[in-house]
Amino acid sequence: MAIKKTELYRSLWASCDELRGGMDASQYKDYVLTMLFVKYISDKAKSDQDFAIEIPEGAFFEDMVNLIGNTEIGDKINKQVLNPIKEANGLNDFPDFNDESKLGKGKDLVETVSNLVRIFNDNSLDFSKNSAEGDDILGDAYEYLMRPFATESGKSKGQFYTPAEVSRILAKVIGITFNNATTQTTAYDPTCGSGSLLLKVANEAGKAITLYGQEKETTTANLAHMNMILHGAETAEIVADNTLTRPAYKEADGSLKRFDYVVANPPFSLKSWSNGVNIESDEYDRFTLGVPPEKNGDYAFLLHILQSMKANGKAAVVLPHGVLFRGNAEGEIRKNILKKGYIKGIIGLPANLFYGTGIPACIIVLDKENAEHRKGIFMMDASKGFLKDGNKNRLREQDLRKITDVFTQMQEVPKYSRMVPMSEIADAKNDYNLNIPRYIDMQESEDIQDLLAHLQGGIPVRDLEAMQTYWNAYPKLKHDLFSPLREGYVKLNVAVADIKSTIYNHPEFKAFNATLDQTYHDWLDGQMKIWETLAEHSNGKDMIAQMSESLLKAFENNTLVNGYDLYQYAMTYWQETMQDDVYSVSLDGWKAGNEWERTIIKGKKGKDGKPGKDKEVAGLAGVEGRMISPELMVEVYFKELNDKLNDLENQYNLTQEALKEIEDENQDDDSIFAELDKINLKNAKVLYKDRKAVKAPKEELSYIKSYIDSQEALAGIGKLIKIAKDNIEAKIVEKYPKLTEADIKDLVLNHKWKAHLLTTLHQEQDKISQGLTQRINALAERYATTLASSQTELAAAETKVMAHLEKMGLVW
Repeated sequence: MAIKKTELYRSLWASCDELRGGMDASQYKDYVLTMLFVKYISDKAKSDQDFAIEIPEGAFFEDMVNLIGNTEIGDKINKQVLNPIKEANGLNDFPDFNDESKLGKGKDLVETVSNLVRIFNDNSLDFSKNSAEGDDILGDAYEYLMRPFATESGKSKGQFYTPAEVSRILAKVIGITFNNATTQTTAYDPTCGSGSLLLKVANEAGKAITLYGQEKETTTANLAHMNMILHGAETAEIVADNTLTRPAYKEADGSLKRFDYVVANPPFSLKSWSNGVNIESDEYDRFTLGVPPEKNGDYAFLLHILQSMKANGKAAVVLPHGVLFRGNAEGEIRKNILKKGYIKGIIGLPANLFYGTGIPACIIVLDKENAEHRKGIFMMDASKGFLKDGNKNRLREQDLRKITDVFTQMQEVPKYSRMVPMSEIADAKNDYNLNIPRYIDMQESEDIQDLLAHLQGGIPVRDLEAMQTYWNAYPKLKHDLFSPLREGYVKLNVAVADIKSTIYNHPEFKAFNATLDQTYHDWLDGQMKIWETLAEHSNGKDMIAQMSESLLKAFENNTLVNGYDLYQYAMTYWQETMQDDVYSVSLDGWKAGNEWERTIIKGKKGKDGKPGKDKEVAGLAGVEGRMISPELMVEVYFKELNDKLNDLENQYNLTQEALKEIEDENQDDDSIFAELDKINLKNAKVLYKDRKAVKAPKEELSYIKSYIDSQEALAGIGKLIKIAKDNIEAKIVEKYPKLTEADIKDLVLNHKWKAHLLTTLHQEQDKISQGLTQRINALAERYATTLASSQTELAAAETKVMAHLEKMGLVW
């Protein structure tokens, strides 16, 4: 059974992580990714005669496999495989596979390198065959491995990797599309790291683009070069050198080469940027708008990028938030750039997104086209949208989609984005300070306690006005729930206990949910027609793009449902489940749904060092379907049998609980079972026989017999459960190969995909109804007790206490 993409990635990481031992992740990644690279180009060369990479004879991955266990494996991989590949293709140096300081000495090195080769010597990693139309399994595997390597590489060492979500944002906000990309289009990254930014730009542009990158660290530049090849961008140029000191790309007259698009995530606030740079008379004219501080290189990179853009060029660069507001030399540079009109927009990002630093960052979008006529800057504060992921924050799919939608369409969204006039930025108050909170108020509205409402009762109208999104959908419900009390205040027309039922039974509430259901079902029906056309060589990435786009379109004007929330549900399900299914269909058609296998537990090595026998996992847990789980088969085909199994399991649990109660009751020294060392079936039978022989009371014998009967019943039920499970398992195993294409489609499309996506709508509906109910409950309870009612209750309590005291003779 072909391995699933998600399982492949997890397996690769788990194997590599286990193997690296104490080596730092920032170093070990070079070995793993080099192995991935050699495996890929070896497989690719077999299936593609026009493959741009040349592999000399004796330098294929199979030649590495032949070296497994060889005492000189490290040295031979270097000399016979990696060096010939490097020289034939003009690559940078590969990591040293004979480095004893990193890989161990003697037998340890041989074992470590041999095991690393074994990880990639797997049939599921045959990249000449294991690929689907429009599906970049190798590139995805590379991206998957880079994230944990960056996570574990520690401060500063993780800077070789820009999170994929941020890379995707930069690629989209610079404005490149399939339609405007021509054969002359060029893209450049002056600090390219492992090359992820350039590749995301290439994804947006299609094939008609030439990529250029420069990276200071040689090993990281080699990663970038390998990454380009793994993603099919073999013609990309990657140079290993210091961009500020020795720019690699120049025009014939010696000036900097200009590019159509530039993307970059330079090292934040680099202190040594000026080493080797002729600041006073820079031959590339990069400092005409000002000279950055000697020990802070943020603006040095920004000025280099500006000078590297064509007259109508576009760029997007990630920089620390401080570039927006720091003064002195940086303030003067910022002012000069703004006066030129080069800045098109600014996007504030959440803190702690990047590896190696936790400080907040922003994206500065540059555009030289019509810069002299620019009248404002589009600003966004996207700092609140993220998911906590371990010790880092991560942008969700809905966050990056909202960012790119709002920016590309220049939508003004309250507390999120606005077009800020240049006159406002340049006025005396702001003086070219670009700190986003100056222009976008992100403060949450405070839930104010109303003193007058506490004194006199009633719910403030102000609080209801803050819930206007609900009343837009349920205008009559508002009037049915509340009525005027006095100016600025209303009273609740129903008892607090009846709030929920009043809302849930209201015609407007029901009608809104019915419309919501219909909208979602209409969307799902449209998707079903597309899903049913899935076949071999289908393009999975095109499918999820269409699916997510149409979902956002269906809910773009909904009053209460946030389309981006539904989008997140869909994208999460795609990543966790659907993409594996689509990939399977794309590889092997719907027949992939017939495939199943048993789970095998590898036998552990014994004292003699020999592996033990492998074992099959029993029951449903031991059966795994490639696209269709045994649980889904049970739900659709064998529900009645499963219900009977559940009944037996319930009986088993109840009997167990009853036995546990008897055992707990008989812990005391004077209990019926007191003389037993342990209360169990065997000992209970002996006790019963002994007590019966001495003619113990009937009640005592009945009690012991009841325990024995329950234990025997438990054993019987256990046997029935095993028989029932074996029966269901046998029927499932028998059913898998009999599934027709129509059966498989029905199971996957209706009972799996559609059923799951419908639950996400219900979650969203519950969130809406619970949010409204809880808020009204909170307001009602907050102002239920007025000062007058409190005083009345206090007076009544005092009267009651005085009466008691008087009866006791304590008051006279």
